[in-house]
Amino acid sequence: MDLKQIHELIKIINKSNIGEISIEDKDGKVTIKQKEEPAVTVTAAPSHQVYTTAPAPAAAPAPAAPAAAPVAAPKADNLITIKSPMIGTFYRRPSPDKPIFAEIGTEVAPGKVVCIIEAMKLFNEIESEVSGTIVKILVDDASPVEYDQPLFLVEPAK
Repeated sequence: MDLKQIHELIKIINKSNIGEISIEDKDGKVTIKQKEEPAVTVTAAPSHQVYTTAPAPAAAPAPAAPAAAPVAAPKADNLITIKSPMIGTFYRRPSPDKPIFAEIGTEVAPGKVVCIIEAMKLFNEIESEVSGTIVKILVDDASPVEYDQPLFLVEPAK
């Protein structure tokens, strides 16, 4: 089971009133337990990874809100947010000697890689799911990010 599937399961569990679910396949076993507050712990058996996601309102907006305030001028209503699908370290380029994936003014389309998030020594390419132009980068390079934390603001294509 890959991380995208695990994150989809987390979203489903958070929206439901299921207390616990365990899934086992050839790669290992994943158990998701929902606490009384909307936080979820995921344990992956083969590599002994533990991901704990805090509720999005408590974790993400605190650092992102001040950064988003200057952008909130004329076009803030129609901006789309690209969010982190996982916990890890945010990188704007594939390696120090390679060009940056996306800058302010970069045109993005679904499937275009906008950054990399490193989690447990695995480098995961994060792709845009929208078409448009990047107008704001909300995270500094090589900084930690939380699940569902806003990374980019995109003005949708017309």
